[in-house]
Amino acid sequence: QVQLVESGGGLVQAGGSLRLSCAASGRTLSSYAMGWFRQAPGKERDFVATINWSGGSAYYADSVRGRFTISRDNAKNTVYLQMNSLKPEDTAVYFCAAGQTIVASRLVPIRWGQGAQVTVSS
Repeated sequence: QVQLVESGGGLVQAGGSLRLSCAASGRTLSSYAMGWFRQAPGKERDFVATINWSGGSAYYADSVRGRFTISRDNAKNTVYLQMNSLKPEDTAVYFCAAGQTIVASRLVPIRWGQGAQVTVSS
């Protein structure tokens, strides 16, 4: 089983940038498609971005397309989420996830990280 650990969250002003990292251990990252999800207080956990096994294809939620970029480095067993032009509504706990299936551009997660808080101030 793969274990996932997120890092890179924090507090940033609106318009700023953050990069989240998700380090995998226990199994090689290339065995999984990967994704990022987020959960704001009192809301459901929502899809943010998906990347396929090789990194050749990526998919985004409409709310982040053009501002966020998902990438992966299989040699480093790490997935990234570069977040630019951040807005207060991007405030949430961000979760990294691994899976074997992508349905309608969305990863079907089988493993989750513990989450990283991202807070965007106005």
